[in-house]
Amino acid sequence: MDSIKQSASQLVFTVRRQKTELIAPAKPTPRETKLLSDIDDQEGLRFQIPVINFYRKDSYSNSSMGGNHDPIKVIKKAIAETLVFFYPFAGRLREGNGRKLMVDCTGEGVMFVEADADVTLEEFGDELQPPFPCLEELLYDVPGSAGVLNCPLLLIQVTRLKCGSFIFAVRLNHTMSDATGLVEFMTAVGEMARGASAPSTLPVWCRELLNARNPPRVTRTHHEYDEVPDTKGTIIPSDDMVHKSFFFGPSEVSALRRFLPPHLRKCSTFELLTSVIWRCRTISLKPDPEEEVRVLCLVNARFKFNPPLPNGFYGNAFAFPVAVATAEKLVKNPLGYALELVKKAKSDVTEEYMKSVADLMVIKGRPHFAVVRTFLVSDVTRAGFGEVDFGWGKPVYGGPAKGGVGPFPGMASFYIPFRNKNGENGIVVPMCLPAFAMEIFVKELERMLKGDDVPLVNTNYAIIKPAL
Repeated sequence: MDSIKQSASQLVFTVRRQKTELIAPAKPTPRETKLLSDIDDQEGLRFQIPVINFYRKDSYSNSSMGGNHDPIKVIKKAIAETLVFFYPFAGRLREGNGRKLMVDCTGEGVMFVEADADVTLEEFGDELQPPFPCLEELLYDVPGSAGVLNCPLLLIQVTRLKCGSFIFAVRLNHTMSDATGLVEFMTAVGEMARGASAPSTLPVWCRELLNARNPPRVTRTHHEYDEVPDTKGTIIPSDDMVHKSFFFGPSEVSALRRFLPPHLRKCSTFELLTSVIWRCRTISLKPDPEEEVRVLCLVNARFKFNPPLPNGFYGNAFAFPVAVATAEKLVKNPLGYALELVKKAKSDVTEEYMKSVADLMVIKGRPHFAVVRTFLVSDVTRAGFGEVDFGWGKPVYGGPAKGGVGPFPGMASFYIPFRNKNGENGIVVPMCLPAFAMEIFVKELERMLKGDDVPLVNTNYAIIKPAL
């Protein structure tokens, strides 16, 4: 089947899907039912998340495979072998009483798409970063495969390019794993592809460690799950959305850090960028100045437990602590105001906090996190997507395929490790916003990078109050 797409960069190419199939475990696996945790099966994780890795032929000379092996054949075999250890991925989700999710370990397999594209890696441009042209074809949505229940839990597509490079793309049912867990699976596939007989880190289920207590009791404040009414129609519409990525290298980070008072300048890069982007994004979307805006900061909680969660745990093990402010206060105050809110939100996550979240899920029926006037950011700079080696070396890009993932376009983004064409190491942040907002966001961010912290706004309000 052929299909042709056109991206914003005007790159047009054809992707031919040669074969679509299910890959089952290479050996018989236990036929059982495994419960997800009460963190896994919350409403806000019941969606598919895309990841993409690009592998350059030039790196083959330094790899274990060289250029004489077909990556599709090698990776398919490795997936089957890896599923013997990660056999729940070969099953299907079912829903029980109280909306409880569980894996029916059927051994049916994961969806695999074999494809070829008449394009070279060089044609994607000097810097590989989201948004990627023809993403819908490089990670094809096989009809009937994208549901949460009774569908494959992983969809993997390997696309050979005409230059000899290839692309590995995967779509994950997020209830099964977070970024750390997905990388653990991908790393295991890479090890098996390179000849290992078992993954170096064996997978651990142990989802009961993140289950609610009996009886459940909410002991912390969780404004991330507030029920926020959309009184002014401020949930971002899905039409007219623009995808764009922003690079923050050492010079950009230093320029932004200068806006902070001396006692805050030792903050983490995550805290700094989150504060800046949250502020610029709020300006660009022009909410009512008196209404609250939120930023959810994903925090990996694996090491918040005593003892830490076991090595090899591949479930969802993070929290969504939230910083909240009125739009006017966020924009009118110096950047340090936003930063203090972000730092406080991150520090809230403890073992007790995680137990309290699990309890809240059971008590309130697994609610969705707040989405109205909310921005969500996930730092995957240490997740390890860029380290996954199937035998052809490390990818030239590895990580989330786009920003704005999930059922609410434009809400979520990622911090992805990146080296630009000048050889600078930094972070690339894909953003998804309505066209009018993206234009404002770009201008506001440019002003800050040039040293101007005064927003281009109405003189009476920090942001322009929308007409009623």
